[in-house]
Formats: sequence, C-alpha cells, structure tokens
Amino acid sequence: MEDERPNPDAILKQVTQQNRQKTGKLRVFFGYAAGVGKTYAMLRDAHEQLLQGKKIMAGYIEPHVRPETLALLEGIPTIPVKQMSYKKMTLSEFDLDEALRLKPDIVLVDELAHTNVIGSRNKKRYQDIDELLHAGIDVYTTVNVQHIESLNDVVESITHVQVVETVPDTFLDQAYLRLIDIEPEELLERLRAGKIYRPLQAKKAMQHFFALENLKLLREIAVRRAADHIGMTNPIEEVSVRVKLLTYLDEEHIQGTEKCLRWTARLAAAFRSEWTLLVIENEEDEHDDLMREQRSKVMKLAQSLGADIVTLSGHDTLDTLTHYAKMTGVTDIIIAKQRNHSHVHRLFKQELEDDLIQRLPQVDLHIIPYHDKREGQKRNRLNHINFIQRHFSAADFIKMLFYILVATLLSKIVLLMHSGDQNVIIVYLFFILIISRVTHGYFYGALASVISVLLFNWLFVDPLYSLTVYKPGYPVTMVIMLLVALFTSNMMIRVKSQAKEAVRKEHRMTILYELNQQLLASQSLAGMMAIANTKVMETMGRSVIFYSGLPEGKSDRKLSVYRGDPTAAALTTPEEEAVAHWVYLNQKFAGSGTDTLNGAAGYYFPVVSQGRSLAVIGLRVNPERPLHRENLNFLKLLTSQLSLALERHRLMIEQQQTVIENEKEKMRGNLLRAISHDLRTPLTGILGASSAIIENHEKFSAELTLNLVKDIKEDSEWLIRMVENLLSVTRIDEGTMKVKKTPEAIEEIVGAAVRRIRKRFKETDLTVRVPEELLLVPMDGTLIEQVLINLIENAIKHAESTAISVIVKQRKQRVIFEVSDNGKGLPTQRLETLFRPFNNEQHSEIPVDATRGMGIGLSICQTIVAAHGGTIEACNKTQGGAVFRFTLPIKEGD
Repeated sequence: MEDERPNPDAILKQVTQQNRQKTGKLRVFFGYAAGVGKTYAMLRDAHEQLLQGKKIMAGYIEPHVRPETLALLEGIPTIPVKQMSYKKMTLSEFDLDEALRLKPDIVLVDELAHTNVIGSRNKKRYQDIDELLHAGIDVYTTVNVQHIESLNDVVESITHVQVVETVPDTFLDQAYLRLIDIEPEELLERLRAGKIYRPLQAKKAMQHFFALENLKLLREIAVRRAADHIGMTNPIEEVSVRVKLLTYLDEEHIQGTEKCLRWTARLAAAFRSEWTLLVIENEEDEHDDLMREQRSKVMKLAQSLGADIVTLSGHDTLDTLTHYAKMTGVTDIIIAKQRNHSHVHRLFKQELEDDLIQRLPQVDLHIIPYHDKREGQKRNRLNHINFIQRHFSAADFIKMLFYILVATLLSKIVLLMHSGDQNVIIVYLFFILIISRVTHGYFYGALASVISVLLFNWLFVDPLYSLTVYKPGYPVTMVIMLLVALFTSNMMIRVKSQAKEAVRKEHRMTILYELNQQLLASQSLAGMMAIANTKVMETMGRSVIFYSGLPEGKSDRKLSVYRGDPTAAALTTPEEEAVAHWVYLNQKFAGSGTDTLNGAAGYYFPVVSQGRSLAVIGLRVNPERPLHRENLNFLKLLTSQLSLALERHRLMIEQQQTVIENEKEKMRGNLLRAISHDLRTPLTGILGASSAIIENHEKFSAELTLNLVKDIKEDSEWLIRMVENLLSVTRIDEGTMKVKKTPEAIEEIVGAAVRRIRKRFKETDLTVRVPEELLLVPMDGTLIEQVLINLIENAIKHAESTAISVIVKQRKQRVIFEVSDNGKGLPTQRLETLFRPFNNEQHSEIPVDATRGMGIGLSICQTIVAAHGGTIEACNKTQGGAVFRFTLPIKEGD
C-alpha cells in the first residue's frame, strides 16, 4: 500500500504562498511591429473588464494619431500623468505613486520597454509595473518583439537598427502573453494610409524598418517567441531529452559573449532547460578595472536573461572549464568565435573549440560567430591600451629592474670567487623566483627571464659585451636557461596565486563560521544586528546600517534602525530610510549603483526568508570605491546566514506567543471550571431556599422563612463579590499584563477595604497597622483594594478565627501587605498550588467550606499582584494560623 500522507514540504510551500501578499497578474499584448493593434486590443479588453465591474484606470497611453484607438479611451478613468523636466523640455511620465495610492483592479500602461526620465524612482517602466504587480494590482501593457532582450541582436541583424530600450526575458516569464497579429501587407497599407506614422515618417520607415521582408521575418520571430512562452508557462512534465546549457565568458571575446547569451536564452526557452554562465577569473583580473567592468556588464545581461551565474577561480581556463562541465553534467557548451580574427596567433596557440572537442567528446559544442566592430587600427590601439593597463605597473617594473641589478652584481661576485658559470645561472634563476613573488601577473617574470638570459650572454659569456656565442654548447645552455626561467616563474606565480586564493577563501569561511556561531549564541534581535554589523564592517571596510522589520515583541512594519558605526549617520536620514522601506516592501535591490532610487547615498539589499522580508542592509557607497561583484557575492553569503538567524528569532517569538496563548487558554479553562464549581453551590442554595418558600410558605414559620431569606441574601452577596472579582480581572490588559497605575496612599486603600469588610462581618475582630508616615505607591487602587478584601474574607471564612490582623510595612523599595489569622493554618500539601485556579481532581481530598470555593479568589489576587510587578505568597505561623503576604514596588520599574 502506497503512503498517501501529504508531503510536509508541499504543505509548507502552500501555506507560505497563502500567507504571502497576493501579487498582481501581468497581461502583455505582444506584436512584431508598431501599428499591429496592441494598444487597440488592450483598450478593447479593458472595456470588457469594465462591463464585468472591474475598477480599471489608464495609467499611461502613448499618444496616437489613430482615431479608432483614441475613441476607445472614452469611458476609461485616467490617472493624471506626471510632468517632469529634462534638458529644458517638459515630458509626461506615468505617475506610479498615484497609481499605488488609488489602487485600482487593473492599470493600463503602454510601452513596457520605455526608459523613464532621469530623476524618476525607477530607470525603466517595467520596474514601475513590477511595483504595481507586487502591490497586488493587475497590469495590461504592450511591447514589440524588438524590445525583448534575447531577440535584440537578431532584430538588429535583420533591420540594421539598434534598439536600445529592452525588457529582460525574466520579467515576462510569468506574464500572460497575447499575440496581436496582422498580415505584413495589411500593416503596410495602414502605414501608407497614415494610421501609424505621419506621411513623411511613414515613407522613411518603409525604406528601412518596415520593409516587407523585414516585417515577414519579424512576424515569424514573434510567433515563435509566443509559442516558446506558451511552452514555458505550461511545461510538459514528460521531457524526453535532458539539456543543460553552459555559456562560457571568454575574456578575449567579451562582445561575442553577449551574442552567445541571447542565443543561449532562446535555445533554453525552446528546450525549457536550465542554463549557466561560467566566469573564470585569475589573479590578473583583479587589477584590470576595464575587464571587471565589461564582465559586470555581461553578467548583468545574463541575469536579466535568466541565467545562473557561476564564478570560479583558476589559472588554466581549459582545465577549469572541462572539470566544471564534467562535474555538473553539461550537455551543450556555447562559445563565441570572432570572424575577423587574426590568423597569425593560430600558429602559436590552439583554438579553444579544438581543445574542448578533444577533452569533451560527449558534449555538443555551439560556436557563435560575431564580428568585432572595433576594426583595424582602432581595435589594435584599444588592444594595446588594454594590454598596457592590465600588465604594466611602474612599481613592479622598478622592482624587476632592482632585483635584476642585484642578481647581476651578485653574479659578478660569484664569478670573481671562481665558482663557475653554472652558479651564475642559479643566481639568476633564484632572483627570477623572487621577482615572480613580489610582482603581479606573468608579465614581469617572463620579461625578467628574457632579460636575465640576455645579461648572462652579454656579461658572462665570451666574447663579453656581445650577444655572439662562440663556445660550443652555450646556445643550448641559454635556451634551457630561458625555458627553466619561464617555467619556474610561471609555477611561482601559480603557487602564489593559489595560496592567496586559499587564504582568501579560508578567511571568508572563518568569518562565516564565526558569524554563524555568534548568531546562534545570540538570543536578542539587537545582538544579532550588532554581530552582523561588526562582521560587515570588518570585511568590507564600509559604513553599514541595518533596518530590521522584526522589532522585539512588536508586530508592526515600522523598521527599527541598528547602527554600530558613527560614520553611518548619512544612512539614517528620512530619505535613506524611505529607500530602505521600499526595499523591505518590494524585496529588491535599490540605491546607489542600481536602477531604482539611484540618488541614494547607500546600496540597500533585503534579507529574505521564505518569501518574507526580515531586514534591510545598507552599505555606504563611495564613488571612488564601488562595490564589485565579489563584494556582493560575499554579502549574499553573509545575508543567508543572517536570514537563517532572523528566521530562527522570528520562529522563537512566534513559539513564545503560542505558548502564551496556550497558557491563556489553559487558564481560561481552569477559570471556567473554577467559576462553575464556585457558582454551583450558592445557586443551588438560592434555588432550593426560594423554591421551599414558594411551595411551603403557608407551612413554614416566620422564623424559618426569615432564615431561608437570610441564606438567599448571603448567597446573593457572595455571588456579587464573585462578579466583582471577575470584573477586576477584566481591567487587566491580557496581552501585556499592564495596569494603569497612579500614586495612591496606602492608608486610604487599606481603610476602604477594612470598611467594606466590617459592614459584612460585624463580629470580626479586625486589627490594622500601617506606617505613620505618608506612603504613596503606584497602583490601581480599586484592584489592590479587591485583593485585600479577598484575602481578609478568605481568612474569615476558612480560618475559624474571629481575630484577623492587617499589617502594612515598608522594606527598602517595596511595601509589604500581610493578612494573618489565628486559625488552624493551611494544609501543607496545598501551599504549592494555593494560588492556582481550583482543580477538583487535585484537591478533592482537601476539605473546604461546602458552600464556598477557595480557588478563584486567590487566583485573581495573584493575577492582580503580578500585573503590578509584585509577588504573593502564603505560609503557616509557628504559633498557629496562616499568613497571606504580597508586595508591591514603591517606584515604577523596580
């Protein structure tokens, strides 16, 4: 029999999705060119939704010259556009804040790929739409095929028009894509009729972008893209072929890699497969700002296309690439190939694709050709500049010259000591190792090897001061010397780089381990934030600030600020806090260096766990020290540790609240049982006495009838006191156990309680002793008076003694109330559970008054005293009798 129990992970995922705020739906009206009817179809669908009772508003509709489209705008409420100034022009932009404030069911926003005016919150309009979706608002929008990022290069190759405004493919993954299609010939007729552009613009468009062949190809691409999108949103579970794609970022073909990424994204969409961008870094890249900038641009493009980015460190690119492909089961590798590549370098270096075919025969290799636009002298000049920037350093060059000079002088001394030419070679090799150790990259070690061989030939081989070699065997010696020098230099650089990388990884792992241990040991939210703050400052050397969405014991969404560095004051302004709040709500990066709110002084990123925002981390960004991807990757690792700790803290708070609720429920049940027990006997007595009087009033004597009426009155008074006790408890705030305290005179509270007791029990001998000086204590006078009444009444009823004493005294910062009697005392087994609500099973063996309960009154006393921050206890006196004692703090907070 199969196990039909539900999967707990699936249940957790379902509950998380239900608790998560509902996101809006995106409907995209997709076409292959302007004028196919996207906006017309969007407005027509909007009217259909209006008839169904939906609240629809037009956020931004691109101005059109088409009367049919403009006519459809009538009847649709419009959100006023926002006027913004740019280069002495006034431009109209979609007002995102107004749309979020009005919050209609559906917002119409034309031109998805539009770039907002500088000064807007977001750089691109699709980011505005993403905020609407996150707020639970449905959006209708339009886009053409040339604006899809993965198709950008294909459209450019067809139309020879470079489209700058693009939309990431990942943004459309969960959208409802509706293809709006007409025949290209019909579109051209509309263009000639002036329904799309003005006549002069239409004539130019027909000669370029709107050529008939172009439109046919664009239409085919749009249909295929729509079909691929349907396959992505409605995947087939039984996939016969498993495909895993890998695109390699080759530093020699950065431009070609962008084309590879778009090609791979289209292939991944067709196969519905995952794909990865592999980046292999080495030591030289750390000092090449241009290379890092280009890589960052390519990685950002890959992320927008939906790729997983993997960064590895390695000196041998081929070994690293093949090892990763074998380890992860890659089926297809995509690399770039330059069309106008020089044929000279093939004589000295085997092509990458040839090496991959030899090492990975089971992997399909896709070569994407590209043309380097930097042709001729311009490309060579840029390559030379890039080479100089990457390899030349004045400091390293001086170090190389210095150590070569020292090696030469030392070799002269060795030769004067008649130690032989072979020792001169050893001296040069030794200093070549030193040069490779103290400089960066391979260049200086290789250059020092060549210079050393030339100096050895010039200074130490006959004829001196000449590069001519007469002695037999010396040419072979110098060639071997050069090869050994190059080899040892290369090995030294690799060992140095590997050691440096190992130290860096070990340092990073040590920091993460220490962070994890310290976070586990911390029990407070402030402590966790302080620990993370310290670690980020130590590793990043930047001002950092934390905004937490989990205040201690609070459930509101106001962010709490944790600042450990005085220099982070610039990140605590209202403007910066607003950016952090936006990041917390939208769970996206924002601030300096991003496309959203980039005028901020800090870079903010969210700490998220299971779809829930927990905190926001802000880093001060210095334009001279921008954040590199390596910094961001390390911050992601640190953030993952912090998110686990914050999630644990949140679950701990929820668990404590659950325990409190369970205790409340248990106390509520005990209270109901105690009330039922205590009310049953007097109500039974009242009912019995009243029924006897009604049924037998003629037979009862006046004295018997009077006694029954007295019993009814006594039981009724007891019930009234019970209700007063319950009303006293309801005055306490259950959630915080706090009462409204005001300074009250002790003698007045005690006097009021004694006066009420003496009215009920006139025969009782009640002794009262209070301090002579005026003593003011913060309390709720009515509640404390009720406690005294309960304790005195309890002593009168159960002590079997008419002598009761009430004593009030001060001890340090507390006031002590004592109610004592001279009775038989309390049962020893009852002392521990005396102040708990009455439990019939526990105390059935303890004799109590048949008409009165003890449990609820003392339980109420304990609740009131605890709410005042005091304590209550009971004990037996040595000479006989019992003492009930409770204390209250004289000052608030003691």
